[in-house]
Parts: sequence; C-alpha cells; structure tokens
Amino acid sequence: MHSQFVEPRYEDLALVNVFPSVVARLDGESPVINVPHASKYVVLLVDGLGWHQLSEHLDHAETMGDALAGALRLTCSVPSTTATSLTSLGTGVPTGEHGVVGYSFFEPSVQRVINALTWEGGPTDVKGFAQVPTVFQRLGSAGRGSGAVTLDRFAGSALTRLAFAGTTHFPVSAEGEPEHFAALVTDALRSADVVYCYERMLDHDGHGYGVGSWQWLDRLGSVDDMIAHLVETLPADVCLLVTGDHGMVNVPLASRIVIEEEPRLTGHSHVGGEPRFRHVYGDSPREIAWAWESVLGERAMVLRREEAIEAGWFGPRATGISQSRIGDVVAAMHEDFAAMSTATPGEFGLVGMHGSLTAAEMEVPLLAFGGTR
Repeated sequence: MHSQFVEPRYEDLALVNVFPSVVARLDGESPVINVPHASKYVVLLVDGLGWHQLSEHLDHAETMGDALAGALRLTCSVPSTTATSLTSLGTGVPTGEHGVVGYSFFEPSVQRVINALTWEGGPTDVKGFAQVPTVFQRLGSAGRGSGAVTLDRFAGSALTRLAFAGTTHFPVSAEGEPEHFAALVTDALRSADVVYCYERMLDHDGHGYGVGSWQWLDRLGSVDDMIAHLVETLPADVCLLVTGDHGMVNVPLASRIVIEEEPRLTGHSHVGGEPRFRHVYGDSPREIAWAWESVLGERAMVLRREEAIEAGWFGPRATGISQSRIGDVVAAMHEDFAAMSTATPGEFGLVGMHGSLTAAEMEVPLLAFGGTR
C-alpha cells in the first residue's frame, strides 16, 4: 500500500458497519461501531462530507464542529465513490460482496460499461443483478420498519433498489428546506425504527466549484443548519448519526492526464471508473498494467485485478460476479492527479473529484447526536 493511501477498515471503523451496528443496538447485541443507545435511529448521509474537508472548515459548520471532537473517523469503501459507498452502507457488506464496484464498470451480462448511478446501459433485471439483500430487507423480515427520506426521483431507481430496498420512501419535494426535511423524518419515525436520509448538494458543489470555494462553503453552512434543525426537532430517545460517503480532492488542470492523448495507453477494450480510480479491461492485463505504470509513474498505483483483490481493496472476499466487474487493471491516483477520458466528456468540467484511496477521499466522520453512551 502506498504511504499516501488509507486502507479500508472493513472489519471495524468503516461505513459498511454503520447500519449493522444500529441494528445490533436495537437488538441488544454488541455493535462493531460503538454507536449510542437509542430506541430509534436516523442516519443522514451527506454526499461528499469527508473528515478532512469538515475539519478544515469548522467555522462554517458549528453544529457538526461541536460534535467532531467526539466523532469516529470511518473509512468508506473502495473505490471512494457514491454508488459503491451507498451500496455498502445499505447492504452492510463490502464492495467485493455486493458487486457495485465503481461509478462505472464493465458488466459481463450486457457486455458493456454501465453507469451505476444513472443505470445507463445497465441490465433491466436489477433484482437479478443484486447479490445480497439490504439491511432494510433483513429488518423487515424481523418485523422492524425502516424509512428513506430522499428526493422523489430516487424512488425506484436501480441504485435505490440495490442499496435501500425494503424501506418505505418519504419523498423530498422541497430540497434544501430544513423544516420540510425534518417533517419527513418525523413522519418516517412514526412507523420506522431506522430512517435513512440523503443530502446531495455538498458533493454537487464540490464537483462544480471545488472544496473550499465560496459555493461549497455556503452549502456546508446550509447542511449544518439542516442538521441543527434536525437535532432540535428529534425526540430525545432518537439518535441522529451523520456521515459521508467519501471526501474530495480538487484537481488542477496541470494534474490531468488524458488517456486518449497518450499513445502508450492502448490495448484495452473498455475503460470504466472515474478520473481518480480507473477500471481498465483487456485481454492482456500484464501488458496493460505495464503501459499504465510506464505512463503514470508515481502519479498512480496500478494493480492487476488479482493484486487489488489480494490487497483487500474490495473487502476480505470478492465473489466471482464481483471479480468479473472489476477492471483487469485498476489505476488509483495519488495526490491530486486524474486520468481523464474523452469518452466521458462531462468529467472535464469537474473541479473536485474522488474515487482513490487518499485520506482526503477515504476518511469520513460519524457524528452522533442524542442517545446515550
């Protein structure tokens, strides 16, 4: 493991263990993560809320800042991207077991690269794509209700079905309004022991303007206000847990390598992932890995599929199906470098990016409000 990289802590302080720990508390068992005792739980996932980004800008987040001293530092899953982390969060298993191995990846059942967020190119049989049930499906089998407070348009999406199947959806129609959001959470708690909530705009502004931009800082303040309102609204016996799915790195133009402009980066059939973490597919993995290593040098760690699996990037085990989706070669970028592709032109407009294993991307907070220790 490169000294810059943070190994995912799937065995203990990892995003994947948040909901299993909540369920353990409800069942009177010992949790992997020491979450407070409570009668019900609300888990708010703030997209793009990294430990280091929050720590550096506490003057814009008073409520979260006050809680950070007692917070736990978790790692997200690998790659450090939304689709992978949300599926890890909702299923309670690492990447290698649930099989959503990145933002985009080659799916053998349809013989093309699919987008895990939009499901562009994805198979129509989403249920068949899933390898494991969600935590919420298991809760339902035990007679416990669960809710999800997310945007209306997320209901029924492929990612929702993979990560949050079994929840009752409480649709957000007025995004960014704390009173509306808190009212939905309160409604959900009437029938649910566990409520999952999602806030997306911090990540959106980080991608568009960069971490630390005035737009991003304003959004951090707005998210903090929403959390403060939730804390004031929720009953004393409800514990609110706030976490993130990844952090973010600002990538300057000088740090961007365009794959199609490098003559040696040939020989592959497909490229997936995103600029900070690439899945590369082809019939000659050793030759592809050598070519990518020769071009990227110290700017990335390049591993063949079996090496990345052996390193534990995707968890202690990877199913055969998951292995078939992982690139024959994977390239995880160091520092603030990125491997761009003209096949996905939208990424050239990004300022903030994520996906790799640096601390800035991998480490996220777990903030606790309410409940008892």
